[in-house]
Amino acid sequence: MTDLILASGSPRRKDLLAEAGFDFHVVVPEVEENEDVSVSIRRLTQENAELKAAAVAHLYPHSVVIAADTLVLVGERVLTKPVDREEATEMLSSLNGKSHQVFTAFSILHRQSGRSVAETVTTDVHFKNLSTAEMAAYHERINPMDKAGAYAAQEHGELIIDRFEGSMTNVIGLPMVEVIEVLEAEFGIVPAPLK
Repeated sequence: MTDLILASGSPRRKDLLAEAGFDFHVVVPEVEENEDVSVSIRRLTQENAELKAAAVAHLYPHSVVIAADTLVLVGERVLTKPVDREEATEMLSSLNGKSHQVFTAFSILHRQSGRSVAETVTTDVHFKNLSTAEMAAYHERINPMDKAGAYAAQEHGELIIDRFEGSMTNVIGLPMVEVIEVLEAEFGIVPAPLK
């Protein structure tokens, strides 16, 4: 079976692939992500996912490499990762009591064969109406600095999120239904059988 590499430093993506039963190892891509929010969010996430996958596939041409990029869209504004606590607070406030979309693009690449698949999945997320104190208390429980939109659905998400429409794993950082489908159909990679 072809070796599978996750091109990501995200512990959340690593957990999702592991929980699905895949055998893989992690190689963190050394790339500078494009954060030009004047570009459409769909194009931006896709370009970043492909950039990360290509960087690692270049080093491991015989392996199947999977990379992803997640961003948040509220109205016409793209939210990346906050640069400081002040911006994290402002981002969470901008989502408060509203609906927004989470875009995750993934790229799966096998350089040796030239085979590649890229997809983007969107989930609608509806936030609760929170007080300033509730938002501050939420940020005390998590580290918002490495998360697009300054929140994490899998970390005390019940405190801030009213409901989802679509894939929750997409919001966490990797749309697993679609990823599993592509890995099997296009690359012949399936989760390890349960022991």
